[in-house]
Amino acid sequence: MNTPSPLYIIPVLSTSDMKRDLEWYEKHVGFKQVFGDDGYAGLQRDGYEFHLQWHHNNQDDPVFPSVMKIFVPDIQPYFEEFVARGTIKKEKLRMNTPWGTHEFGFYDLNNNAIFFVQDA
Repeated sequence: MNTPSPLYIIPVLSTSDMKRDLEWYEKHVGFKQVFGDDGYAGLQRDGYEFHLQWHHNNQDDPVFPSVMKIFVPDIQPYFEEFVARGTIKKEKLRMNTPWGTHEFGFYDLNNNAIFFVQDA
């Protein structure tokens, strides 16, 4: 099948508290809100974008954790920034993983895993 190339993919992470999480992502990860309301918002930084979607966090509408990997050309400046922000500790950087990356990761306030990754 010959289909056109996709334009881009935007991950959508769950949140149980939009205001709290928008503040957390700006303070700890440097992503700023570019649109949205109490139910759905878009955040951007350095050409990267993801969205947050609010959920009731009950049986009918749970907050479900996800994993997001952000691939960067040079991991060192991001690593140093997030150590300075207090988002991660220095021992979180994994260099030359068996799968060929340098990476570090952390969890947001809804247990979404965020990884910054550089191909080794």
